[in-house]
Amino acid sequence: MSENLFLAISGLIGAGKTTLATALGVVTRLKVFYEPVVQNAFLEDFFRDMKRYSFPLQIYLLNNRFRQQQQIIWSGQGGIVDRSIYEDAIFCKVLYEDGMMEDREYETYVNLFNNMSNFIRKPDFIVHLDVSPEQSLERIKKRSRNMESTISLDYLKKLHNGYEDFIGKISKTIPVLRIDWKKYGSPIEMAQVIKEKHESLKQIIDVNLEVEMKRISQKKKK
Repeated sequence: MSENLFLAISGLIGAGKTTLATALGVVTRLKVFYEPVVQNAFLEDFFRDMKRYSFPLQIYLLNNRFRQQQQIIWSGQGGIVDRSIYEDAIFCKVLYEDGMMEDREYETYVNLFNNMSNFIRKPDFIVHLDVSPEQSLERIKKRSRNMESTISLDYLKKLHNGYEDFIGKISKTIPVLRIDWKKYGSPIEMAQVIKEKHESLKQIIDVNLEVEMKRISQKKKK
């Protein structure tokens, strides 16, 4: 892999992005830029009152993603992000369509996003962790973050539909490695698979986790 590679990981809440990002950082020796959950000044308030805090949260996240991507550009050393700036637009659209944002707020966000997009570097490729809304909700409950207790299956289904649309569109300009992540495999071994496959990416490649794990196991026995 190139030392200047820029990789983005995408997927629903609880898909396992951070775990895989950490493993990819080890395998590729690229710096990992994590989603600012702990430092997020609006996240807890957002889950308590979505209508009040949707807009400030999305602006906060947009600013942080933009700064992360600028750091990757300035460093000249590439990097890995465990959620891209493009995914925030999925969340923002769902919130707007659910009546959690006013027209003027959503229009402001879209205009700001479009302006910022002119000054960011697109990822060299995207790894999408494919999980169902039901699996996402199960993992959210398992990790037991109090502020996420109000997340509903309906909300996750809407996000999932948004992701499907996003992957279909973004793959026309950025290669996408789509991984069936319904069952967790070894993050390090999966990171190695991604490292092997990225050079052959053109649009979308589907990766079956069970097949790849068997291939790796057989390879080790030789």
